[in-house]
Amino acid sequence: MKIYLAPMEGITGYIFRSNLCKYFGGIDKYFTPFISPCAKGVLGKKVLKDILPENNKGQNLVPQILTNSAEGFITMCKSLEGYGYTEFNLNLGCPSGTVASKGRGAGFLAYPDDLDRFLDVIFKSGFRISVKTRIGIKEPLEFYKLMEIYNRYPIHELIIHPRTRKDMYNNKPNTEIYAYALENSKNPLCYNGDIFNMGYYGEFMSLFPQTEKIMIGRGIISDPSLPLAIKEGKTLSKQRLRDLYNGIYEGYAEIMHGSTPLMFKMKELISYMVYSFEGSEKIAKKIKKSKTLAEFDNGIDELFELYEIKSRGDRI
Repeated sequence: MKIYLAPMEGITGYIFRSNLCKYFGGIDKYFTPFISPCAKGVLGKKVLKDILPENNKGQNLVPQILTNSAEGFITMCKSLEGYGYTEFNLNLGCPSGTVASKGRGAGFLAYPDDLDRFLDVIFKSGFRISVKTRIGIKEPLEFYKLMEIYNRYPIHELIIHPRTRKDMYNNKPNTEIYAYALENSKNPLCYNGDIFNMGYYGEFMSLFPQTEKIMIGRGIISDPSLPLAIKEGKTLSKQRLRDLYNGIYEGYAEIMHGSTPLMFKMKELISYMVYSFEGSEKIAKKIKKSKTLAEFDNGIDELFELYEIKSRGDRI
């Protein structure tokens, strides 16, 4: 099984990825949070830091691009190619209202004819391009038309999150549509959606044992050992999780100005990690309500000292 880290804006930047790679590993491919094309392909300071090879050692990293402009996509690919990148991912999955309202991300799926013309242009560029997609805007049946379009192009990998844009992250992934994709896609597939832990992974694989690639986001952030559990049966060590947390904390402390931004950045991360601990609801609320960095740090110390890691197979 090949396992990919799903991009999550604000969380899976280079500081998180480099520490995840250092302390856990087991991930075959990493994806950057989406990059929006800028004029003439100039990379902003934040994006540049995130994609610099020296900040991503040991990673098979793929930049993800968010746009509905074929020219902008190709221009960005050319800029990123200058840093050694040879594969690029098109984001057709982001359901955010501010993104979709501009016809980008999952919002682009509302215009299949425009999407078809867009893909025709970018695949003529010769770049190796993968696509991360939802299955439609409102109805799963929209995917049948989308599959016809995708099958016209040599997509390196088609990563399917079988929810509509309307679903956001609610409801369950549509397994019927994924089954249809397995039967009808002319391109290699990767599954994305709700693989939170070994229990969910086992249920999914019992339905689709022919799946060879999965992309995981929230499950890996909650339990960074999940890829190694899937591949090698390894369990999560509380000390290793603390080492990862400390590495990320120190990385952000070096680049962020002030204790409050650091606290909010780490609050976002720990809101996922806390689910790896048994009976952590009370301490999770305490950490969430922290008003100072010192108060937050005390809550984190309490979490790691007093709470134990959940046993394998427990649902989050």
